[in-house]
Amino acid sequence: MQNVEEKIQEFQRALLSINRIKAAEVLREHYSRDQDFKQLETIINQSLQRIGDGWQEGIVSLSQVYMSGVLCEELFEDYLPRSQGERKDTPRIAVAVLKDQHSLGKKIVSSILKSNGYEIIDLGQGLEVEKLAQMALENRVEVLMISTLMLSSALEVAKVKELLQEKGAEVKIIVGGAPFRLNPHLWESVGADAQGTDASDILKVIESMGEDKDG
Repeated sequence: MQNVEEKIQEFQRALLSINRIKAAEVLREHYSRDQDFKQLETIINQSLQRIGDGWQEGIVSLSQVYMSGVLCEELFEDYLPRSQGERKDTPRIAVAVLKDQHSLGKKIVSSILKSNGYEIIDLGQGLEVEKLAQMALENRVEVLMISTLMLSSALEVAKVKELLQEKGAEVKIIVGGAPFRLNPHLWESVGADAQGTDASDILKVIESMGEDKDG
């Protein structure tokens, strides 16, 4: 029986060769055996992270990075939880990708929260600091979830918070993405209120914020 590390390597090879059939087979076989959504997320995140590292090292092409992301978005769609009825008295929650164009993490987070009754405002991806802060203010966001792919983008979260504070907006910021998984203290360094190590962790983070507010 293959372990998760072997599955990651197998999935990564399928992505790099743009073999959609093989990549889908890896996910399907693993999920049908364990029914573990979190492990699926780990396989995808680790594979994409390693492919991104390969690009920085000059051994993976930019087109392979791009197509790997596209394939993952398409394949993971079948495993995302479906929306249920909306909850009442929840904060205004928004999700966005700062600077980077990847949207897989944002899509997973939104689906998980919607399936648990939360209404989510999708602000989009590839957003610059000023634009993201402006959109958060215009939408009267109370909880802003920011996803990043690169460290340079993650560090910009501090500027988003600064702009929101200058306008007197009390916005809780939750961060996620590869840079925050690699450095468990980075979220504190950029002034975020919390981080989601994996997208599937976001539900308990949101609920804990609600409990803090009630308390």
